[in-house]
Amino acid sequence: MSIKLRLTILSFLQFFIWGAWLITIGAYWFQTKQWSGAQFGAIFSTMGIASIFMPSLMGIVADKWVNAEKLYGVLHICGGITLCTIPMVTDPGMFFWVILLNMIFYMPTLALSIAVSYSALKGQGLDVVKDYPPIRVWGTVGFIAAMWAVTFLGFEKSANQFYVAAGAALLLGFYSFTLPACPPPSKDVPSRSLVDALGLKSFALLRDRKLATFFIFALLLGAALQLTNAYGDTFLHDFDKVPAYRDTLSVKHPAFIMSISQISETLFILAIPFFLRRFGIKQVMLFSMVAWVLRFGLLAYGNPADGLWMIILSCIVYGMAFDFFNISGSLFVETQTQPSIRASAQGLFMMMTNGFGAVLGSSISGLVIQNYFTDAAGNKDWHGIWLAFAAYALVIAVLFVLIFKHKHDPLKVENDYPEPVLATEQA
Repeated sequence: MSIKLRLTILSFLQFFIWGAWLITIGAYWFQTKQWSGAQFGAIFSTMGIASIFMPSLMGIVADKWVNAEKLYGVLHICGGITLCTIPMVTDPGMFFWVILLNMIFYMPTLALSIAVSYSALKGQGLDVVKDYPPIRVWGTVGFIAAMWAVTFLGFEKSANQFYVAAGAALLLGFYSFTLPACPPPSKDVPSRSLVDALGLKSFALLRDRKLATFFIFALLLGAALQLTNAYGDTFLHDFDKVPAYRDTLSVKHPAFIMSISQISETLFILAIPFFLRRFGIKQVMLFSMVAWVLRFGLLAYGNPADGLWMIILSCIVYGMAFDFFNISGSLFVETQTQPSIRASAQGLFMMMTNGFGAVLGSSISGLVIQNYFTDAAGNKDWHGIWLAFAAYALVIAVLFVLIFKHKHDPLKVENDYPEPVLATEQA
């Protein structure tokens, strides 16, 4: 079996695990368990909490002491075991801690999968820039395949979705031990301070007004990133209460409809170089914010019948909303920081969006939905919820135009960003 095929299997399973429950956990929480929205917001904050510290810590371990492929395998096996225990949890408070433990095991594997893949490709004399993107595409395919498997097996509201994810995690965990060795590259290098190792010196960048402003907006927009992942599926499931919508495809298999978002995400990546060269980084990031307004606004007015086109268009817009800020934002960091601190600066960007931003968005959204958009019977005002999210994104967009100052340099963008790249932060 060629190394490319072996790494393709790795990428497919890596995101299959996540896709098996990330989009459908809301249906299990609200439809089956009927737990509160405030507590559910905390569940999605676990990804952000784990993203703040675990990737850096496990990166240190892989750099200094343990082969990356072995550490990767152990983390997935531990994550698989944790996923198997989730169906046994009957208390929402305990559910939070179990999901957090699972995220502590899973989130570092996103970076480790890249390290293992790069090492294996280089070991075979292959070009990672040319050969890795086609491999990574299969991660998105795996995420979509998991969503389709869960929905068409009828597991969206069932605890069985966690067993599907656990099976894939255990399979990938043991499979990783068969991959080429990826030994610690800094085993004999003198240890750096923990501040250096965790990239905390990058916080010094906040002394620069432009960068500080950018990172604040990264945090604020990061709060919106997981909202439709958290609530999109259960939003469509709630239409089951309306007889006219009960037998529609989007209500019977919401994850199938929501998977259009992941397909769109992959396709919009190809358009980014053109938009960056034509409009500049600031404008592309603004397009992302406007796309978030459209994403939420279309969901507010959509329905599974004559309004299905709005829901589908919302899923298509998601590709622009997610990709345009994350990738152009990372490019902004790349061009505005010194090489000596560039990697740490990228880590800070990810920490603001997927870490602090995700925690903020998940926690506050849950409280807002529970306190302002849920009636005494537990029914949710989804129209009001999505409009509130749209208003939030609109306020961010307006403030971004007024506050963030950056001049477009077409030649610099052409030199720094000549070819399409593939996002690796999320499926």
